[in-house]
Amino acid sequence: MQVMEAVKDQKPWFGFEQEYLLQTLEGLPFGWANSEPPPTGVSGHVGLDKVFGRDVCMSHFNACLYAGIKFAGVTGEAIPAQWEFQVGPCEGLELGDHAWMARYILHRVCEDFGVIVLFHPKPIKHPRWCNGGHMNFSTESMRAEGGIKHIHAAIERLAQRHAEHMEVYGSDENRERLNNVGLNSDFYTFSWATAKRKCSVRIPGLVSQAGRGYLEDRRPAADCDPYLVCKALVQTCLLPPSVETLEEQMSENTV
Repeated sequence: MQVMEAVKDQKPWFGFEQEYLLQTLEGLPFGWANSEPPPTGVSGHVGLDKVFGRDVCMSHFNACLYAGIKFAGVTGEAIPAQWEFQVGPCEGLELGDHAWMARYILHRVCEDFGVIVLFHPKPIKHPRWCNGGHMNFSTESMRAEGGIKHIHAAIERLAQRHAEHMEVYGSDENRERLNNVGLNSDFYTFSWATAKRKCSVRIPGLVSQAGRGYLEDRRPAADCDPYLVCKALVQTCLLPPSVETLEEQMSENTV
């Protein structure tokens, strides 16, 4: 609360992209006949033999809208039976409130369908497949005309505290997820890019063209605590540098 109160005049906005995998009680991804993946898995597929769990995904969507969650959308992901929902934009602490409630509702919906939801960063031993929790972040100055310079300044500060952010961006299994394969960046090395996904922090192409908007931090794992991710971004990007490490600041447990 103290951190967000200190930067409220900058109007920090967050948007969260939550990936998850549906699993049966037998321990297999939903819709799989065995441990070998079905011949599908590309976002945009339709058909009962190609898409697994759309009814779960859409029921969750409707339940969140009914509950008043700031729900932005859903999409199918790379793993068969993997989906993503988006929450936001939310200002300050509100993001954590809505993201955690959306997770709770998803668990509850899955009970009705007889499936389990997994937020594990690496739910399947596959070099490319993983569960992420990307966080989109901006301030009023970033969203204003010429805001790209403020986005670049924030990225420069994030580069200086990469290792400290990784300590609060999810469980230890995030190291397995960020293996520098496919669209995954390297856990130990900070990188950024424009209109590319294989990086720690991305500036979307439309943001670059407009010269203002937001940045996407692609490092958080699916099992991250959204409150802590938001706090880390604000502390690094918006507050004056401190002699304390980010981990020491985070241990205060005050958002």
